[in-house]
Amino acid sequence: MATIPITKRGAEMLKEELHRLKTVERPSVINAIAEARAQGDLSENADYDAAKERQGFIEGRIQEIEGKLSHAQIIDPSALDAGGRVVFGATVELEDEASGEALRYQIVGEDEADLKLGLINISSPIARALIGKEEGDTAEVQAPGGVKRYEIVRVSYQ
Repeated sequence: MATIPITKRGAEMLKEELHRLKTVERPSVINAIAEARAQGDLSENADYDAAKERQGFIEGRIQEIEGKLSHAQIIDPSALDAGGRVVFGATVELEDEASGEALRYQIVGEDEADLKLGLINISSPIARALIGKEEGDTAEVQAPGGVKRYEIVRVSYQ
């Protein structure tokens, strides 16, 4: 499996979720299964079935996070020096050439992406259009409503 780029903040978020799953969620579901078993007949016990299903989800998520962290290439945006180019972890200020709207995005990994917070996935169309560009360049993005053009106003690494 190839390395997965993730920011330092994103790796910390995954580590926190993993810790919570192992120390809070897993013991809680084990107790729920034990309580459901104590009720007797498991063949018609909805609590038992629900707890087992929840346990399967938790164990699957633990394995998924451990796998991602083991293949993660943790990148600290503040330590980057890409010479003003847009790279993974960079924060980019854009201007929509049609509307003049100012936009601000940070290019992050899949697990960190949250458009409401201005965090866009490295594999999104807009991020792919921005990678490698510099301040003053124009990026063209194929959007559902047609091609959008953005001027790169500023690139920072924070």
